[in-house]
Amino acid sequence: MSKLQPGDAAPDFTLTDADDNEVSLESFRGRRVILYFYPAAMTPGCTKQACDFRDNLGALTERGLVVLGVSKDKPAKLRQFRERDALTFPLLSDTGLDVHKAYGAYGEKTNYGRTVMGVIRSTFVIDPDGKVEKALYNVKATGHVARLVKELGIS
Repeated sequence: MSKLQPGDAAPDFTLTDADDNEVSLESFRGRRVILYFYPAAMTPGCTKQACDFRDNLGALTERGLVVLGVSKDKPAKLRQFRERDALTFPLLSDTGLDVHKAYGAYGEKTNYGRTVMGVIRSTFVIDPDGKVEKALYNVKATGHVARLVKELGIS
């Protein structure tokens, strides 16, 4: 699985959101997008990360950024996650992992000292032309959004 680099074309996709609507990356052309992949809705680390994005969403949207979260969860679970934690940005379902793989966000990783196949917590900033501006792999759930906000010069 190859990892994306800044300057690469961001792989286009259409996924289903928590309300069973189709969402396409192409529909966000002309805007900067933060696309983040997380292992599983409703888990402690993923909840922390999603709530951090929620809490910083105002500052991000003021700067013209759109936030999209992607997991392998089904829309019904994403709906529960959104409602439980008052998440106000789209959560997208990639049950087949095709989009995860296209972005290099699924593959071998180390988990508690063992090598396993799984979702690699990753974040991408995509520029208005659909090119990868930032590709961050193996990010930590805690503190990641603050680091991203700082790197983007938003804080």
